[in-house]
Amino acid sequence: MNAYRRLLTTPGALAFTAGGLVARLPAGMFGVSALTMVASAHGSYALAGAVVATGLAATAVAGPLTARLVDRRGQARVALPAAVLAAAGAVAFALCARWHAPVWTLFAAHAATAAAPNTGGMSRARWAHLHRDDPSARHTANALEQAVDELCFMLGPVLAVWLCTSLSPQAGTVAGAVLLLAGVLLFTAQRATEPPVAPHRPDAHGHPLAPPPGTAPLLAVFLAAGVVFGGMEVATIALADHLGHRASAGWMLALQATGSCAAGILYGTAAPRGTAEGRFTRAVTRMALATLLPLAGALWGGGHTAVLAACLLVAGMATAPAMTSGTGLLQARVPAARLHEGMSLLVTAIVGGIAAGQAVGGWTVDHRGPVAAYAVPVVGGGLALLTVLSRRPGRAGAGTATGSVRVASGTATAAPAPAAVPAPSPVPEPVPVPER
Repeated sequence: MNAYRRLLTTPGALAFTAGGLVARLPAGMFGVSALTMVASAHGSYALAGAVVATGLAATAVAGPLTARLVDRRGQARVALPAAVLAAAGAVAFALCARWHAPVWTLFAAHAATAAAPNTGGMSRARWAHLHRDDPSARHTANALEQAVDELCFMLGPVLAVWLCTSLSPQAGTVAGAVLLLAGVLLFTAQRATEPPVAPHRPDAHGHPLAPPPGTAPLLAVFLAAGVVFGGMEVATIALADHLGHRASAGWMLALQATGSCAAGILYGTAAPRGTAEGRFTRAVTRMALATLLPLAGALWGGGHTAVLAACLLVAGMATAPAMTSGTGLLQARVPAARLHEGMSLLVTAIVGGIAAGQAVGGWTVDHRGPVAAYAVPVVGGGLALLTVLSRRPGRAGAGTATGSVRVASGTATAAPAPAAVPAPSPVPEPVPVPER
């Protein structure tokens, strides 16, 4: 763990890491809290699901736009006002549910929480700036960020359920707003570690809806990975309910996240070997193969939740290395002037995949049963692997003219793309999130 110790002794690093952790915790709270609160106030899970879906759709639109503003104006100037807007929307959402305001106000207020800044992406950008000349340190930093993401999605839902059931249905949402604002305040207060704004060029950002050049295949991989996450969640909850152990679904999913968190920490201690593209290909291959384990546990586990839980734990261990290496590869392909936007698009792709995995998984549960639903993450993993092998997403090619990005004295310049694997770039090579 000496690598992490050296990392966190960087001046200001511990403070912005702590702030980022607190600010990211609500990402695992808002969805569960909204479901509980709306269902309690209106007695309809259909309405609750529609409200949550609206929030996800708003995030998919607002996230990249907010990140683009961060690229243009800087983290502190954009993240803090955005967090205030999101926190105000969360409080308004809780008040509308508490006072039984018209249903449309629930959709509007919850959509405002989409303004929350992508603290995970901003934190990764800080590590990239602080260790722009040290690929090994960036590798460890990005693995740490992935572990923080997993920790937030382990603790967030548990905290939200406890607050909503022990205090009031609105407590989880209000607590999430307070944590978001407090975390962003602590994070943005660390001005010494904030990366400088890259000089703006009129053509730097391209079309508002177009991803940075060369990143579309990578985003497709993250979209498929989201299908794995969403399908696995629905299948596990449905199978636990079918076996009469509904309460066990929570700890089984937490065990999966624990495996990913532990693997991410260990992955960060190992020195990166080979090319970034090769590491990503190997990691996605392992993730795709690991999706077969829960399916096997559901088919031949004899209905024992312990067998399924063990399969989920091992499958989770393949997640963090794939996300870590993939995010680093994306960062290495995104110009400095669009780094925050690129990270936000990554989160959008994962969220979109989760929504698709949950929808297909739910249909499969209703029409084919919960065991068959474990085929959905297998398909998602297969699609991710096929995309990696067929499109070679880590390369600048695939019909896109882009070179490796070099950052010197805060200025981004593009170098011509080599014929094979690009030369190492000071922009992070090994890895968000974000945020599942």
